[in-house]
Order: sequence, then C-alpha cells, then structure tokens
Amino acid sequence: MSRSFKKSPAWTEQSTPNAIWAKRQAAKTVRRFTADISNGKWYRKLYCPWNICDYRFYQTKQQAIQEWETSRWPSDLAKTRAEIINEWAKMYKRK
Repeated sequence: MSRSFKKSPAWTEQSTPNAIWAKRQAAKTVRRFTADISNGKWYRKLYCPWNICDYRFYQTKQQAIQEWETSRWPSDLAKTRAEIINEWAKMYKRK
C-alpha cells in the first residue's frame, strides 16, 4: 500500500467549532437559495466569506526543529527530537 503526502507543509485549522459552524452555515445558505445562480462564482454573494475562518500555517521540518531547540516551554523540552519530527509530520506532512 502506498503512502500519500501533502505537496506543501501546511496545516489548516478546520477543527475548531467556529470554522465548522461557519462553513456549515455557508453551505446551508447556498443549498437553500431558490433562485437560479447564473455565474459559477455568484454563490459567494450569498454568504459573507469573511465569516469563514480558513487559516493555513506553513512550517518546514527545519523550522520545527529549530523552534524546538530554542524553545523554553517545559512541554517542548520534555520531547525528543524524534517526537518533534513525528509531531511535525502528523500536523504538516501526512494527509
């Protein structure tokens, strides 16, 4: 079985309740709109996109290691280098 990886090291914050709720409200608004949507991008006018929180965070492996080496937090200092790399891969690299 092959493994797939993300093309860029990005972590999207889509697990917070506000982001999930806002996306659900936007989808409901577009689905329940009864008139015809003439242009493909016209659905954006139905719901304000500023209400949807789509944050993306980029971090390379070297940045994660350097941040761990210079960190003063006790929770970061208790982790090993392998644990930091595994945590970075879980958040930023693996799908």
